[in-house]
Amino acid sequence: MTKDAPTPKRKDAEALNKVNAINSPATKASKARDREELKARRLAARAAYMRGEESALPLRDKGPVKRYVRNYVDSRRNVGEYFLPAVFTVLVLTVVHNKYVSLIAIFFMYAAMLYTIISGIFMTRAIRKAVTAKFPGESTKGLGMYGWLRSTQMRRMRAPAPQVQRGDTI
Repeated sequence: MTKDAPTPKRKDAEALNKVNAINSPATKASKARDREELKARRLAARAAYMRGEESALPLRDKGPVKRYVRNYVDSRRNVGEYFLPAVFTVLVLTVVHNKYVSLIAIFFMYAAMLYTIISGIFMTRAIRKAVTAKFPGESTKGLGMYGWLRSTQMRRMRAPAPQVQRGDTI
């Protein structure tokens, strides 16, 4: 028994034994390629989701009834979508060191919140009524809240993106 080479270091010997029969050993180039492919797949899936393709939607957004609710909300102008900018304005106004301005700003915020909640209750009822008329026999459980939460998001930040224009009839 002759020794032609020095004894390999332990990590090199273990690396030789860890060859997977299913996957070839990963190299930097293959890892980079896999990372780029994964990134491309994620971007494609995100684009399909934002377009509203049924196959790319999560379970909470799937189905013709949910699409109808999204279109119902997106075809109307809602007070809820202006709530976030209103709260930001109130936040800026409360920094002003004038107690009257701060008081008015806080009153405005509470009034906007109350109006958003009341309009949400009415919208929930209208959504349930419209879904029952359009899809008889379908459950309306959770649809009102789904539509109301969508209506509180600013229009350009909604996901999936709106499929109808404001004022369109659905």
